[in-house]
Amino acid sequence: MDRRHRLAQQDCDHVWHPYASIVDPPLATTIVSADGVRLYTAEGQALIDGMSSWWAAIHGYNHPVLNNAAHGQIDRMSHVMFGGITHEPAVALASMLVDLTPEPLQKVFFADSGSVSVEVAIKMAVQYWHGMGCPEKNRFLTVRSGYHGDTFGAMALCDPVTGMHEHFTSVLQQHYFAESPGCRFDESWDDAYIQDFRQLMEAHHQQLAAVVLEPIVQGAGGMRFYSPEYLRQVKMLCEAHDVLLVADEIATGFGRTGELFACNYAGISPDIMCLGKALTGGYMTLAATLATDRVSRGISKNGGVLMHGPTFMANPLACAVAEASIRLLLNGPWRESVHRIEQRLLSGLAPCRGFSGVADVRALGAIGVVEMKTPVDLAAVQKQFVNQGVWIRPFGKLIYTMPPYIISDDDLDFLTRAIVRVAGSL
Repeated sequence: MDRRHRLAQQDCDHVWHPYASIVDPPLATTIVSADGVRLYTAEGQALIDGMSSWWAAIHGYNHPVLNNAAHGQIDRMSHVMFGGITHEPAVALASMLVDLTPEPLQKVFFADSGSVSVEVAIKMAVQYWHGMGCPEKNRFLTVRSGYHGDTFGAMALCDPVTGMHEHFTSVLQQHYFAESPGCRFDESWDDAYIQDFRQLMEAHHQQLAAVVLEPIVQGAGGMRFYSPEYLRQVKMLCEAHDVLLVADEIATGFGRTGELFACNYAGISPDIMCLGKALTGGYMTLAATLATDRVSRGISKNGGVLMHGPTFMANPLACAVAEASIRLLLNGPWRESVHRIEQRLLSGLAPCRGFSGVADVRALGAIGVVEMKTPVDLAAVQKQFVNQGVWIRPFGKLIYTMPPYIISDDDLDFLTRAIVRVAGSL
């Protein structure tokens, strides 16, 4: 058995992949290197990456600027505990995030991953109301079709019916769920769209610590794009009823929707914001939870401290790469690139509208979605895409792409043609 086959066999024998059974698991594609927008397999095949490694690698792979940042930092120190210690990469990154996000967000708590940043946001909201003498405000309001992560606090905020966590319903804290926003991104506003949310807010605001939602784009819950007016209405209701607003920008942050942060479409500022995924350009795991002075001071009243402290919090290596990634984004034509990708996705995926098995085709920023009428066979469809030289990973009824911002028109056209062919065959 050669090394390539031995590696594949050991993977099947010992490695448990995400969202996969350990019994007769699907064969994983072995990647040996990556460069630009291409992943290179052990068989020597080049795959155009349409997923940005789960939406994180916005600059593609093996980028010299990010490589240099990693090399430069690792020669100084790769890690140091953050309890009682600080360091320049963390301070510089925190300052940069405060400058980029809406003005009231002034404090940055670093975490390990997007899910953990949501856990931190939940703790912040609950501890804030404890500090304010209102411990009864410990429940949350969110919307259906949302996704906020796979840890227990985050799972409790995901859709309890259509989400991925139905096995845990009996052990999750119960929260309030409004109907998912029914207004498409560019649709005319009707006050009926916010009615269900408003009724829940009015009925339960005395118990509510915060509203938690993904602004403008509901990601893993269905790749749904909704009207900025809905978000504005939510913000007004939160202010009217003294409820905090948490914006989960883990998937949408750093330009993916066409704005640097999706909250910008609505011109609103949350009390707490969660960031992750593209924060380091896909190089390392890192997340951040930002809060206003109001929230941080409320938690800290009477000697209160935020009860969270990840071991690898503010990892210097990750912070250095994150700062370099954000500078690379801001110094480049990211807005033009994302707009170009959106227009190319709209035109390239348009033929799918004519297929009987397709329910909808949509694009926003660097996000393109073909929604099928019935769920796709992941293993079979994944193989079809690999055979065509692209890396696309569907889920449920969705065949979607979130390519790196550096993708060329030719590669993007190659990607959309592959999606059209596969969608047409289903």
